[in-house]
Amino acid sequence: MEATVNNAEKYLGQFCMLLASYTRKNARLRDKVDLLIKQIMDFANTENPELRRCLKDFGEELSKIQDYRQAEVERLDAKVIEPLKAYGPLTKSKRADIKKCNSVRNREMKELENLQKLKQRNPSDRQGISLAEANVQKASVDVNHTTHQLEEIILKFQLQKLKDIKAIFSNFVTIEMIFHAKALEMYTNAVQHLNNFDEEKDLELETTPRVLHAHFQEDESEEEEEEEEEVEELQDVSDDEYNLYAKVRK
Repeated sequence: MEATVNNAEKYLGQFCMLLASYTRKNARLRDKVDLLIKQIMDFANTENPELRRCLKDFGEELSKIQDYRQAEVERLDAKVIEPLKAYGPLTKSKRADIKKCNSVRNREMKELENLQKLKQRNPSDRQGISLAEANVQKASVDVNHTTHQLEEIILKFQLQKLKDIKAIFSNFVTIEMIFHAKALEMYTNAVQHLNNFDEEKDLELETTPRVLHAHFQEDESEEEEEEEEEVEELQDVSDDEYNLYAKVRK
């Protein structure tokens, strides 16, 4: 019975610490990915519409995964960590029951020792021996009663432990399966957004304004050259020719 309680305290305590650490690391991973998403969104706002749309859709899928990860963390804490934590005070309670039973057994051993000593010192003391024997018998009854109670308590404890272990690890696996199934769906969508990104279209959007600006500068240069040629021609004509040229221009 002591071994049952000791093993439960040792291994369930270790399970609790390891799974709590696992849950905390998932929470920290969620926080890191949230920071990554923020950087992706900030970067997207500096790019052309095509890449901006792609990155924002990609970031939204990653954000959905973190929502599922948050749900995973909360479920692990409620359905895995908390039930394991309960075994801390529970094993202490069972250890107290065992201590009580041991105390009763020690009292029985003490009564037996007193009886043996009495028989050795004064074997003719019938009354004293009878009283000591009665005390031993009473202690033996208490031991039997307490031991029977303890056996029932430990049996119930063992049965509950088996059910809890089954439920706890079943919950752990189910929670992880749900998260990874949802995450796989979101990751698939995220990859699809990246595959749909058209680099050439984004590049066209990047180069078109530059080409238009270059054409506009060329047109301005041609107009300036034409005006300069007209001015040079006007400088070579007489006043009468200039007046005639001005009327033609009008």
